[in-house]
Amino acid sequence: MSEAVNQDGLTPPVEPKSKKMRFLVPLAIFVVLAGFLYRGLFLNPREVPSPLVNKPAPQFTLAQLAQPDQSFGPEQMKGQVWLLNVWASWCVACRQEHPLLVELSKRKAVPIIGLNYKDKPDAAAGWLAQLGNPYDLSVKDLDGRVGIEYGVYGVPETFLIDKAGVIRYKQIGPVTEEVWTKKMLPLIEELRRS
Repeated sequence: MSEAVNQDGLTPPVEPKSKKMRFLVPLAIFVVLAGFLYRGLFLNPREVPSPLVNKPAPQFTLAQLAQPDQSFGPEQMKGQVWLLNVWASWCVACRQEHPLLVELSKRKAVPIIGLNYKDKPDAAAGWLAQLGNPYDLSVKDLDGRVGIEYGVYGVPETFLIDKAGVIRYKQIGPVTEEVWTKKMLPLIEELRRS
């Protein structure tokens, strides 16, 4: 076996394998990380899997926003397919979805219950008076405890709940016409048939 000889007539030194590995390991780590980051570019941040989907909706009893002497709990909606929309008057993104919710309410597409999250009741009532009230009723989650039980980490969030009180879909962020038409409405129709 002949060894390579350089111009000086000397055999170049052989690099130990450990020196090669010193360069290959960081390169391999970089390639793996780049692959994860590249894949992440194509994921929708609004589609975060919820551990509550296909589980019973957490139970609560809260005072209504418009009638504080009246309370509401999810058990009152048993037998119906309905939406629980988490909103607040201070929420900018809630304004984005609000016209669609008002339209759905006018069409009587599905009962919508509002969960007013960490808001001042006067501000919430004023917001609904100004922009329209799409809710069959809205309840006050003043300390955010119910929101925490539902896994809310930002508003708006909307839960689609079936006749048996099981959460079947969670929308993180505003409900858009596309989300309504392609995801929520077909699922609502299917749940009503079952």
